Amino acid sequence: MPAISMFYGILIYMYLTSKDHRPPHIHAFYGNLEAVFLISDGSLINGKFPKKGIAMVKEFILKYQKELMDMWDTERYYKLPPLE
Repeated sequence: MPAISMFYGILIYMYLTSKDHRPPHIHAFYGNLEAVFLISDGSLINGKFPKKGIAMVKEFILKYQKELMDMWDTERYYKLPPLE
């Protein structure tokens, strides 16, 4: 799957291989680190990530929560603007 956004070296992906793949979440990559974050509240649910990166991903999720849920529900990907 293509990245849906990139900011400050963090790549954001969403994998939608099955509707059973719940709860709604995104994957964030930074270097060789990977973490999984809930779309509902931006919390880290799996993986390791730097503290500052966790805060930025949460900010991104909360800013684009509606768009991320739209992608999750429709399985149609599109690029989202990076954090500034």
